[in-house]
Amino acid sequence: MGSWAWWVLLAVLVALLALGVYDLVQTRHSVLRNYPLLGHMRYLLESLRPELQQYFIERNYDGRPFDRDTRSMIYERAKGTNGELSFGTERDIEEVGYEYLVHSVAPVPVPDEPPRVRIGGPDCTKPYSMSLLNVSSMSFGALSANALRALNKGAALGGFAHDTGEGGLTPYHLEGGGDLIWEIGSGYFGTRTADGHFDPDKYVDQVAHEQIKAVSIKLSQGAKPGLGGVLPAAKVSAEIARYRGVPENEKCVSPAAHSAFHTPRELIQFVAKLRELADGKPVGFKLCVGSRIEVLAICKAMLAEGTAPDFIIVDGAEGGTAAAPLEYEDHVGLPLTDGLMTVHNALVGTGLRDRIKIGASGKVAVGNDIVKRLVQGADYTNSARAMMMAIGCIQAQLCHTNECPVGVATQDPRRARALNVADKTERVRRYHEATVRHAVQIMASMGVSDPAKLNPHMLRKKISPTGQHSYAHLYEWLAPGQLIDEPPEAWAVDWAAAQPDSFQPDVLSRNA
Repeated sequence: MGSWAWWVLLAVLVALLALGVYDLVQTRHSVLRNYPLLGHMRYLLESLRPELQQYFIERNYDGRPFDRDTRSMIYERAKGTNGELSFGTERDIEEVGYEYLVHSVAPVPVPDEPPRVRIGGPDCTKPYSMSLLNVSSMSFGALSANALRALNKGAALGGFAHDTGEGGLTPYHLEGGGDLIWEIGSGYFGTRTADGHFDPDKYVDQVAHEQIKAVSIKLSQGAKPGLGGVLPAAKVSAEIARYRGVPENEKCVSPAAHSAFHTPRELIQFVAKLRELADGKPVGFKLCVGSRIEVLAICKAMLAEGTAPDFIIVDGAEGGTAAAPLEYEDHVGLPLTDGLMTVHNALVGTGLRDRIKIGASGKVAVGNDIVKRLVQGADYTNSARAMMMAIGCIQAQLCHTNECPVGVATQDPRRARALNVADKTERVRRYHEATVRHAVQIMASMGVSDPAKLNPHMLRKKISPTGQHSYAHLYEWLAPGQLIDEPPEAWAVDWAAAQPDSFQPDVLSRNA
């Protein structure tokens, strides 16, 4: 061994000795004080745990939020490969809670073109034809510029809509030529006054873009319903500040509640105002359902005002791309199934369902997800995380750290450059096309060519080791106008409590 090697070895030993001494005297980590040097192995293994879990430990069908089978299906369809499996399912179809779609012994031919959904009620003069699957709301800031470019160009090629998210309208949403649903949140980014209120003049200028086909008011979102957001000053770059209409290098706050309205009636009036200012384009709102009373109060406001939104997007508490506290992700808001059926039944029961379309947003990834949500009351679906996977997301769950390893959810130029826009554009187009095609094929296997003919009898759930029932049996489904004529017992108390002039009527107490 040469003399230089001894010096290298000595330097390593001295460095380890210094680290060991530091471990003994530091007061932050008890493990290191008791186990100097060796304790660092714990932190190394802990940092590798998510990758080890995902790639080597979890089974194909039990990963979270999306299992490996689902992720693999998205990747294969995005690449244009078959995406088929053999040798039978790996899932436990005898497990309580297992759901399945009911096929027919007389399937119908698959339509040449997938069905679309007309968005636009009687007060809308510029209705929009919506795909059964669309890109859910993701802002610039949450996603990189290249990710938005790929999604929008893919939407243009595939003929589906792209929701902008609440972070304002940017060139990255526009340059691909895809149809846009412009989302406006409580911060009114891109259409706000200096003090953060809604600015109708800026709204008129923005909504005039030909690519904007509809406007969505974000009341709440699945990951953190009832919670606003804060973008730290360090992240408010000149570019983000310009598109959001906020000061550069200052903390950007998205309040928990809107300032443009405070009651259900004012919400419906705001919807009507935005539709008028948009020259008749469809306007609706998005929410994660919490209280059924609030949903019914909004319905009563629609009846009182004689107008209604053109669509309602129901977000599920399953969460999405947004970063949120664990308490909110795990314990606040209704899951999509319950929220979706609550909104659908409320609209049916008040006689409003025919004029309002419902979108479902929450863990929609493959064809059966679309069909399931249509059975539960939706007219169309939106997807965020699956669309991200189509352009390369590997579910690293680092979206909030700015360290996305594939350039999707980051503002780091070095990381974002890894996302090749031309390649990912084709991938998102292929993924959408294949997923919608399989959804339509499943419906044909169920004997249905028109989604409107789907019904709750076509979705069944295993409720015990020896029994299963359809959704028609397991859940209550209201008849048109039933809430107005004679509310059923299970709805009567909430219907009486709901008032068009208050989201929180003072009729319930802890002692009631």
